[in-house]
Amino acid sequence: MSNLMAALKNPFDPKIIHWRVGSTNRDKTSGIALAYIDARDAEKRLDDVMGLNWANRYPFEGCCDIGLKIDNEWIWRSNGAGPTDIEGEKGRYSDAFKRAATMWGVGRYLYYLPTVWVPLTPQGKSHVIKAPPKLPNWALPRDIKI
Repeated sequence: MSNLMAALKNPFDPKIIHWRVGSTNRDKTSGIALAYIDARDAEKRLDDVMGLNWANRYPFEGCCDIGLKIDNEWIWRSNGAGPTDIEGEKGRYSDAFKRAATMWGVGRYLYYLPTVWVPLTPQGKSHVIKAPPKLPNWALPRDIKI
């Protein structure tokens, strides 16, 4: 089971990590870079590690359960999310899924990345990160055998 958990927790290829702006300075020339993955990346990790031995369900609005079949027994972990400003209902389900996946360790390491202020550039009515920060060595993928 320890190799299984290590494979689920393994950091993602930095090329698929997305970044958004957290807090900014007053003139919005710099901000905190916040890393995240898409729900599809979490799904792929579950597929790659578990094959067909995983499932998800939404027992009520805003809550996602993810179950893994381990030693012929289903084990479930849950988390939830509220509606999002960008994609409303769809975003709520994606966020709930990603949060439930972190209960299995998928992408959880992203919450422990150091706080890094980065230069921002204007884009429309908002600001975006000019270049993502470099990840520490512990946040880079490792070769893990299941």
